[in-house]
Formats: sequence, C-alpha cells, structure tokens
Amino acid sequence: MLRVVLPVAALLLSVALLQTGNGLQGTLLPIRGAAEQFSTFSIGLLGSTYFAGFIAGCIIGPRLVSRAGHIRVFTAMAALASATPLAHGLILTPMPWWILRVVTGFCFAVLYIVIESWLNERATKETRGSVFAIYLVINMTVMTLGQLMITVFDVNEFALFAITSILVSIAAVPVALSIAPAPAPIHQSGINLFKVYAISPVGFIGCLCIGAANGAFWALAPQYAGANGLDAPGIAVFMSITVIAGALGQWPIGMISDRYDRRKVMTIVSALAATAGGILWWLGESSGYLLYAIAAVWGFLAFPLYGLAVAHSNDFAKPDQFVEVSGALLLIYAIGAIIGPMAAATLMTYLHASFLYAHTAIAHLILIAFIAWRSKQRDSAPLKEHVRYIDALEASQSVSSTMDAVLQEQMVKAAEVKSTEETADKE
Repeated sequence: MLRVVLPVAALLLSVALLQTGNGLQGTLLPIRGAAEQFSTFSIGLLGSTYFAGFIAGCIIGPRLVSRAGHIRVFTAMAALASATPLAHGLILTPMPWWILRVVTGFCFAVLYIVIESWLNERATKETRGSVFAIYLVINMTVMTLGQLMITVFDVNEFALFAITSILVSIAAVPVALSIAPAPAPIHQSGINLFKVYAISPVGFIGCLCIGAANGAFWALAPQYAGANGLDAPGIAVFMSITVIAGALGQWPIGMISDRYDRRKVMTIVSALAATAGGILWWLGESSGYLLYAIAAVWGFLAFPLYGLAVAHSNDFAKPDQFVEVSGALLLIYAIGAIIGPMAAATLMTYLHASFLYAHTAIAHLILIAFIAWRSKQRDSAPLKEHVRYIDALEASQSVSSTMDAVLQEQMVKAAEVKSTEETADKE
C-alpha cells in the first residue's frame, strides 16, 4: 500500500483538503442562504450555477494547463477558490452568490483536471486501479467530514466561511512544494455528443436524469432537512449519512451489474430509488431516525446509478472511445445538474420542501421509462462484453478525460502550417 501511495501522497493530501472545504461550503451555503431569507429558487440556482461553472472549467481548463503548466494553474485556481467563500460571507445577497458559485465550479473543475491528470501519470498500469480507489475513498470520506464541520460554529457567523477558505488555500501547499515531476501536457481529443448518444442512448439519457436528481440533492437537501425540523448539526448528519450510504452502495451494486443485464439492474435500482424518494416526499415535515434511515437508503441506491450508466455506455464503446465517452457523459451529467436544482426549487417554492424528493423520483421514473423503450430497440450487451464497473467508475470520476476539440484542432492546424512553412523555406 505504501508503494502505491507514496508517489502521489502530496496530491492526495491536496485532494483531502480541497474536498473537506468543498463539502463544508456545499452544506453551509444553502443553510446560510435560508437563514438570510433567500428564496428556494435562489438557493436552487446556487447548485445550477456551480455546475455551469464546472462545465466551463472542463472546456477551458485543458487550455489553461497547456499554456501555464499544472503547478501554476493549480495554485491560481486554489487562490481564486479560496477567495470565493470569503466573498460569500461578506456579500449576503443572492445574485453575487450565483456569480461566485460559477467561479467556484470553474475553479474546482480545473483543479480536478490538474490532480487527475497528475495521478494518471504518476500511477503505473499495475497501480492505477488502487490509486484511483484511494482517491475516490478520500473524496467521499473528507467531503463527509467537511459537512460535519458545520457543527463547529454557528452558521450565522463568518467563521465557517473562513475555515473553508483556509482549507482550500492550504491545499495548494503540498502541490506547490512537491518534488515530483509535473505531468506532460494534456493530450486532447474531441467530444461528439451525438456520437456518444448513438453509442449508448440509455447511458446518455441516464446521466442526464441522474444529474438532474443528484444535482437537486446537493443544492437543496439541506433546505429539505431544515424544513423537516432539523437544526444545523442535524442537517450535517442528514447529508453525511446520505453520502456515506452512497459510497457504500457503489461496490455491491456495481458488482451485481457486472454479473447481470446492466439495464435490468439500472431499472431495479432506479425503481427502488424512486420508491425511497417517494417515501421521503410522503414523510413531509417528519423528522427523526426514520428520516435518516430512508435518506441513507436513497443515497445507497441513487449515487451508484451514475457509475452504472457509464459502465453500460462503455459496454458498447470501443476501447479507444472510453475517454471520449466518459468525458461526454460527465458533461451531460453536469447539464442535468444545472436543470435539476431549478426544476426542484420551482416545485419546492409553489408546493412544499418535500417535493425535492418527488423531483428525484420523477427523474428516476423517466429513466425507467426510457430504458423500457430502448430495451425494445436493442438487446443489452452480452456479459462477456461487460466493462468492469470499477474501471468505469474510475473513468467517470476523471474530469481530466473531458477534452476540448477546438484546441486540439487548432494545435493540429498550427503544426501543419509550421510544417508547410518549413518545407517552403527549404525549397
């Protein structure tokens, strides 16, 4: 284990600090927004604008890294990301918060690009699976720790914003002082969404629906929990239980999907997640252990669905298409995560906070209906052609796999022009 961890220890420490700050901020903002009397729709937009910035970071990030290098870009994005929580604490109005969430989403997408491309380069073929497994465990664990830090200080004070800023700022130190060689420049290939849809319509629409459900959860679950009578510590526990259950659900559900028809597994898991969402909607303003228990069941079922969608898509993709497919599905997930919080916030505003989970149930039911329709159009991939779920999960978590086709084309054209000019000079 030490042989695997030591070459990437500095990077993993940076990941731990970044995700602790991100987890704290993700829970703090909806709670503080509600305390400042932000509307439900305004709080929902905090989630949508984050993923809008995230998409921009996926597209522009590789260009920044190619121009300035991994370390410079990492320190710049960490500095910018550490400034945004401080600005949140100083400017307590919705519109500036939306702009700041765009900036935060952009910064974290670029930070992930740097970290994951670095991890990919430092890991060997034999250790890559272990490295990314450790990376994913750290992501889930420290994000939960960050959410629980909401209990340390009063959410109405500035201290929690400062703690978030400190964590993100310190995250730049291990990378900046690391003696490990920086990775080679990012090699990019284009993404064709129509092509990826043709490869796997179920995976494509699945990521859109799952993004709509999960994006709404991240943006609005603290408000749902608050409407159910939970205080700040109770909300932190509610969020943490859901995330931990989601992490625990990855392995058993993923292993089952490797052994059986992936679409049937997606249908059953989606149906159960929709049922859990329906129960959370039906509970209304209830609180207590039942609320925590059903939330854990929902997380256990809902969070692995994204990995199932990516794995199903890779079952039909050729090996040289895995990077393009994973990058496209990540973007589609982010698009769903932009739409989802706005749709859920509208339901919560005009009906009740519990309609957050009615929204997630509808998203899962739409996915079930689409799978049923597609099952009549094409058979599922044979078991012998299944890509291992853990391999697909690793790919689905790699923001660095999201590439910018325009930049690649520009680089190719520039090389061709240079070659032509050199030939002309020789002649």
